Amino acid sequence: MLKQALAQNGLIAILRGLRPTEAAAIGEVLYSAGFRVIEVPLNSPEPYESIRILRSTLPADCLIGAGTVLTPEQVEQVKAAGGQVIVMPHSDPKVLRAAKAAGLFLSPGVATPTEAFAALAEGADVLKMFPAEQMGPAVVKAWLAVLPAGTILAPVGGITPDNMQVFIDAGVKGFGLGSGLFKPGMTPDQVAANAKAYVAAWNALR
Repeated sequence: MLKQALAQNGLIAILRGLRPTEAAAIGEVLYSAGFRVIEVPLNSPEPYESIRILRSTLPADCLIGAGTVLTPEQVEQVKAAGGQVIVMPHSDPKVLRAAKAAGLFLSPGVATPTEAFAALAEGADVLKMFPAEQMGPAVVKAWLAVLPAGTILAPVGGITPDNMQVFIDAGVKGFGLGSGLFKPGMTPDQVAANAKAYVAAWNALR
């Protein structure tokens, strides 16, 4: 289902710093703009409550997940809150296995081909290339030449509507969007405008 959601719209909203009181309104404008995967990093205020609110507010075809997941215990807490996707900055095998055992979708962070192959062997659904600023489209192209056919690489870090083209040309099928989409303190209208700009760029380039 994660791959299906990204096939519909390859943009993943990363809502670092989201507060529960704004979760419903921000989630609704993102869904209206076309986002179908939304992630609340666990270093946000009361992240499990925000995940609960998003899951209860948005339609079933929108996957809700947690980012910056660092321990197997956090995986269980995410599942209990209704989260469906585990996103990590790294590829700790203990966390990968906990996520798969819990029946959750999995997007670990990878920065080398060795990490990418190891994460796929553990059942990763989507590989988060992090930080994207360090790697760039040439690395994407090189990785995709050797990774299994159908592997989804999603660069995260510094992605803007203006620099998506070079990554898509290299074979990228998705992006994680952070501060260019949402920062703490933004109004729903501001997030909606950012979301529409990203979706318009994505649709034009795809």
